[in-house]
Amino acid sequence: MSGTKHARKGIAMVDLHKPEVKKLIKKRDWDALRTLAESWPMPELADLLADLTKPAGTILFRSLPKRIAVEVFSFLERSTRDAFLKELTDEETGALLAGLSPDDRTSFLEELPERDRQRLLNLLGPAERAEARTLLSYPEGSTGRLMTPEYVAVRPDWTIGQTIAHVRRMGRDSETIDAIYVTGAAWKLLGVISLRQVVLAEPAETVAGLMITPAISVSAFDDREAAALGMERYDLTVLPVVDSDGVLVGIVTADDVLDVAVEEATEDIQKAAAVAPLEIGLKEASASLLYRKRILWLVALVFVNAVSGGIMARFEATIAALVPLVFFLPLLIDSGGNAGSQSATLMIRAMAVGEIRTNDWASLLLKEAGVSTALGLTTGLVAWGMGIWRGGFALGLVAGLSMFLVVVLGSLIGVSIPLLLKKLKLDPATASSPLITTVIDVAGVLLYFSVAAMILDQ
Repeated sequence: MSGTKHARKGIAMVDLHKPEVKKLIKKRDWDALRTLAESWPMPELADLLADLTKPAGTILFRSLPKRIAVEVFSFLERSTRDAFLKELTDEETGALLAGLSPDDRTSFLEELPERDRQRLLNLLGPAERAEARTLLSYPEGSTGRLMTPEYVAVRPDWTIGQTIAHVRRMGRDSETIDAIYVTGAAWKLLGVISLRQVVLAEPAETVAGLMITPAISVSAFDDREAAALGMERYDLTVLPVVDSDGVLVGIVTADDVLDVAVEEATEDIQKAAAVAPLEIGLKEASASLLYRKRILWLVALVFVNAVSGGIMARFEATIAALVPLVFFLPLLIDSGGNAGSQSATLMIRAMAVGEIRTNDWASLLLKEAGVSTALGLTTGLVAWGMGIWRGGFALGLVAGLSMFLVVVLGSLIGVSIPLLLKKLKLDPATASSPLITTVIDVAGVLLYFSVAAMILDQ
């Protein structure tokens, strides 16, 4: 579904026409309002329906031609869709769901609780119901749930003339005809031929002589990120999806992959801030939901941070011997946390786009060790000078050495945690900045006061 993925840019048509829209609503001139709205792009019409009060929005939505109502439904926010469905009859709801493209229908149905999903599935005709259940049978988050089974396939022994005739017959129901797939007798994917090749070829030429083989494909059971990475790597706008036997079962198009990229980026950003991922937009989220998504990490980090206080209590004598030590504590642990966040961010990003794999860990750690040593020496020299200026040679030595060690340690932790999580088959984005900085804070406090106690002999 596209509802939460199409942000408004610039001045929307709904804003430009808002005075006119309000006037028509006040006059209850639904025919004129429908005529005006039908000329708008679907995302703008979805904005209008969301902005209208419930009775007015429902009346306008029900008055739209079926083709437009079906298309605009896929752009609506989840709460708006749910509100409209409550006002529709079962017959209207069934017709609306049947008109959705298979991938949009799957995306909508998978968001629903099981009871509501089954009720809506029963409103579909036998063919659409079987198709929806097939797509929903694939694992959650897999490419199978993202694909559409509406594509054009041809045989290798067909002539270009036969191919063009087939495309004209079947292309109307296909999501796209930019790529035409070549399959064998058992529907196994053999290759691909572009529409451009078909149009420019001689009618007597055969598909086998023009097709590109093997076709780049993705498994229906692969994570949907695999589809996004495959399309990005091979610069494709459509990607065929096969089952475990290599049988062509559907296609994934660029608009679906763009939605995936936005969702995954949003999820990673939220995890990076120690927020459990939101399945809906911030505007739709209730205060109680936002509380539940944020409180767990905050409470967990409070307990972890409490460890730092316990460590400081153990070094009370060292602090009493040189009180200015406390002045440098925030500087040191913040620097270590910043260094760790830098390396973790670079690592998570590289893993997300497929630049690196877990078996690269040795070379990455070695490289980070060299970089962090240089960073530690530079920041350590700065801290050394500040320490001498603030409290003499002993404090300068403690501050400089601790800064060096904390930055090196923080950088290595920042690289290691995402790699470890990936090895454990967990999302590396869970290695969020708050988590990284909290771990480094505890390690930094222990390291700082251990160095101080050693140098000051306390």
